[in-house]
Amino acid sequence: MARPAAVRLHADDDVVIVTSELDPATDIGSEGVITATVIPSGHKLATRAVAKGQPVRRYGQIIGFATAPIEPGDHVHTHNLAFSAYDRDHDPGADSHLTLKVPAEAQATFDGYLRSGGRVGTRNYVGVITTVNCSATPASLVTRNFPADELAQYENIDGLIALTHGTGCGMAGAGAGMDALQRTLWGYATHPNFAGILIMGLGCEAAQISFLLEAWGVEPGPHLRTMTIQDLGGTRPTIDEATAIIREMLPTANQATRSPVPASELTLALQCGGSDAWSGITANPALGVAVDRLVAHGGTAILAETPEIYGAEHLLTRRAVSSQVADKLLARIAWWEDYVARNHGSMDNNPSPGNKAGGLTTILEKSLGAVAKGGTTNLVEVLDYAEAARQKGFVFMDSPGYDPASVTGQVASGANVICFTTGRGSCFGFKPVPSLKLATTSEMFRHMEQDMDLDCGGILDGQPVEAVGQRIFELVLATASGRRSKSELLGFGDLEFTPWQIGAVM
Repeated sequence: MARPAAVRLHADDDVVIVTSELDPATDIGSEGVITATVIPSGHKLATRAVAKGQPVRRYGQIIGFATAPIEPGDHVHTHNLAFSAYDRDHDPGADSHLTLKVPAEAQATFDGYLRSGGRVGTRNYVGVITTVNCSATPASLVTRNFPADELAQYENIDGLIALTHGTGCGMAGAGAGMDALQRTLWGYATHPNFAGILIMGLGCEAAQISFLLEAWGVEPGPHLRTMTIQDLGGTRPTIDEATAIIREMLPTANQATRSPVPASELTLALQCGGSDAWSGITANPALGVAVDRLVAHGGTAILAETPEIYGAEHLLTRRAVSSQVADKLLARIAWWEDYVARNHGSMDNNPSPGNKAGGLTTILEKSLGAVAKGGTTNLVEVLDYAEAARQKGFVFMDSPGYDPASVTGQVASGANVICFTTGRGSCFGFKPVPSLKLATTSEMFRHMEQDMDLDCGGILDGQPVEAVGQRIFELVLATASGRRSKSELLGFGDLEFTPWQIGAVM
């Protein structure tokens, strides 16, 4: 099937998206317009006149307002389209519907690690987690210098990793920032992709290990050990003791084996980065199909990046199962509006320069494409950052749009597989959870094939979105069962752990 010159997404749209660069005076017969200027590939071509100050629509939704008169055939981008806030119809639950479930006996399965307590891992790591930047170097030295030939003897262990960060002190000892950090650390300490965890602190930091254990009502044991550098007498004794503890953990961790478990034990983190104009047409809708499949099989999907649903949140509130769920999402939107205003910014700080080069103009346009990752099923829960996902189904977690910080929160919430759509090409991985990168175009997939796991660009050439979504679902199951993602093969994932630092740095 020949690729069309331009793609129309909705009958009410004022623009179409061109599939290759068009010269001036190119006749788009399907739209009855002639290009007035060069239109770059992936950019918007006006098919209707829009007066200055009037809204411009894509996806049948407002993506911005004309800053100059727009005529049919014009290139529509940052020179004549801008963000402006407007009232949206949030009508909680208006689009919620009965979600069909696959019978238990017909559910898809994958081969996972069944942990004590019933949670299921998709990988089998041993990790060192730091409470504060001051313990980051010793933790890294432990894992970096652990004898590779010794670790290689444990064939069932995926690796030894140190999760370090730059916060944990210079912050308030109570409040939203500390709460978020504690949720993050505990989410990782108990994550089913870890067979053993060592928590390492300095000793005098704000994020005290004792506070963490007390807050969650747990005692250290064989699979969860703790230490502080000050108690042990400095860096060298700490490294020696930590290495000995890791050696104690490895034989038990190596005993873990995979067994068949239902797809309902999967929690999928949904991300997009390096987005372009095709993200909302190919990869994101296809991932949405996979999400609907996963939810039908009893699983969970977590959408995040609150600033990158801004302007499209009404599409989520209308799918909320209750007004309480919708109100919580709107409260997070209001928090972000206030947060950005207090810091003299704009909710339209996104899209990035790369997003704009790829054809996206405003945050409204980017968000409308981003929410497509969440499929069509009901929104059952809204989580604070790094809060554990306790309900099955489609949920939203509050987070920044910065991918490493957002994914850190999703993994802390329980995600055991990540799907990351990209149009410009993102190089990303995230231990201890496998990350799949889904390319929006075949051209980019071929250009960065060593980094991309699946090509969604065939949708532009006539492949059904549903068929590509099914391929994503099957790839998620295979990856959860142990198939290595491209980022894992390249060695990504040790440096992306980034807890969201909320509040003042003291």
